[in-house]
Amino acid sequence: MTEKTIPLLPCRTELLQPVLDFYTALGFETTFQQKSPYAYAVVERGEVELQFLGMKEYDPAESYSGCYITTERVDELHETFRAGLKAAYGKVPSRGLPRIGPLKDMSYGMRQFLMTDPTGTSVRVGQAISEDQSHRPAPKGTFARALHLADLYADSKEDLPGAAKIIDRVLELTDERPTPVQLLRLLVLRGDIAQRLGDTETAARLLERAAGGELTEEERDSVRDTLARLAELRA
Repeated sequence: MTEKTIPLLPCRTELLQPVLDFYTALGFETTFQQKSPYAYAVVERGEVELQFLGMKEYDPAESYSGCYITTERVDELHETFRAGLKAAYGKVPSRGLPRIGPLKDMSYGMRQFLMTDPTGTSVRVGQAISEDQSHRPAPKGTFARALHLADLYADSKEDLPGAAKIIDRVLELTDERPTPVQLLRLLVLRGDIAQRLGDTETAARLLERAAGGELTEEERDSVRDTLARLAELRA
């Protein structure tokens, strides 16, 4: 006998149709929908099935609901989902609701990206890049540790202000200096956070500084995802 887990996710009742439109843009099909005796809907894409329960008093800004989708083609799905959202919304939504985040390698052995739908549900899509998916201990180096923690705060815990504080603190240090690669990653992540928080002036300043850094070809190859995110944020 085969078992299957299906997430049952809360959704503000009047946002059910925008939520279905969001998942339609990602290539999901609405396979069931009802308005009475309560709002309820099901979307499916291949083996992935999500169900939504309408709630009149549900506040998307206070949502803690979410699920994790594992795949063997995370790069392809990220590109496909971004294209679908751009076609549906006229641009790739990177802040507010809904939104889709950058693709990156996490310290717990997953290559992943995050999406948040119009009702505040976070969907992580990830691919294993290591046999060990447990959280790695934070590195001992000042800047490596800051990057490790800021990545977790920003793209796992989704605590953007907390991630910003970590980066701001190490960027103000005068007795230690990050490597060119570490500095690039810190500036791009901090600029990304600033943009997602609506602080466009800070974002522009940090991203311009990041773009002015010099890297060797080997260093550039090691931070391809970061450079791609930098180009996207500056576009």
